[in-house]
Amino acid sequence: MSNRSSNRAAVPEAKSALDRFKYEVAGEIGVPLKDGYNGDLTSRQNGSVGGYMVKKMIEAQEQQMSGK
Repeated sequence: MSNRSSNRAAVPEAKSALDRFKYEVAGEIGVPLKDGYNGDLTSRQNGSVGGYMVKKMIEAQEQQMSGK
């Protein structure tokens, strides 16, 4: 097993784009995510942001693979 942190970007140069995407998704689904401390959010709220990010990334990849 790798000693690498699980929440580090595979491509460090993409970190700022992923952060922007995270806040965009949070806004779309109504989660009040803000810079800094977000300990007042529930696990469900935080998880929904990550889950929706993955869903959108998969949809984008499927579209790219289908040539759309």
